[in-house]
Amino acid sequence: MKHCLTLKNLGAETILSILDRALYFKKNRQPLTLLNGKVLGLIFEKESTRTRISFEVAMGRLGGTSIYLSQSSSQISRGETYADTARVLSRYLDALVLRAYSQADLEELASHASIPVINGLTDDAHPCQVLADLMTILEKKGKWDDLKIAYIGDGNNMTNTWIEAALLLNFNLHVACPKGYGPSKELVSSVKGIESIGLTSKPLEAVAHADVINTDTWFSMGQKVSQAKRKKFKGFQINRALLQKASPDVIVLHCLPAHRGEEITDEVLDGPHSVVFDEAENRLYVQMALLEYLLT
Repeated sequence: MKHCLTLKNLGAETILSILDRALYFKKNRQPLTLLNGKVLGLIFEKESTRTRISFEVAMGRLGGTSIYLSQSSSQISRGETYADTARVLSRYLDALVLRAYSQADLEELASHASIPVINGLTDDAHPCQVLADLMTILEKKGKWDDLKIAYIGDGNNMTNTWIEAALLLNFNLHVACPKGYGPSKELVSSVKGIESIGLTSKPLEAVAHADVINTDTWFSMGQKVSQAKRKKFKGFQINRALLQKASPDVIVLHCLPAHRGEEITDEVLDGPHSVVFDEAENRLYVQMALLEYLLT
């Protein structure tokens, strides 16, 4: 059974094929019937704007339909196991997106499902977002070979998935996280000795001559954070001073939603280097390509 739980599930060849197809869908925006009669389920333990809407619209543009369930409206919130949920929903649906806290819960669901399962975000990985980011780089730069891609900020699910992408696709990635807030220890171990992937606690080092700069929120929306923790991230803001260290034609990515004035300034987010809203739009076309791959 084909799943998309992390980028490793897809592999380099499939990632490139999905990106090529996503670019095609963006250029040819007519409704299609590729998934006529197919039904996609979406279970979201975390609220979402881009992930939910892009999947629902993607399914509709391909001729299928979708059903949305929040955690509170499913029996998972009342103690039903992910295994039992997977066994039942596999009899109703053709594919399932889970947006969850735990990667282990996602993997339990997938291991008992007889339909494709897609990671709509977990605390460990966000493969759909990084696919859209890679599509945006191809769209704006035409390649990632010989580019320097920088990721600045918290070592979270996005950081983990960017490192995974760099390992699979062999591009230059430089990650800067505050000390104590780095990516997963397993990934840190896996990149030791790989010259094309650099890990540092110095943002200026990571962005020097960078062609792409990427960031994410330092803390989840609504999360209460101590001033001591906030101080750890001082110097990691994407602002004019940081951009001046990058290549003159650098592009800036952010998966959104953004804490404006915290991890990124308004001046950068709304400025000429920002491709953030093109990146958000590309979620739609990547979801279309991923659904086509998994369901046809």
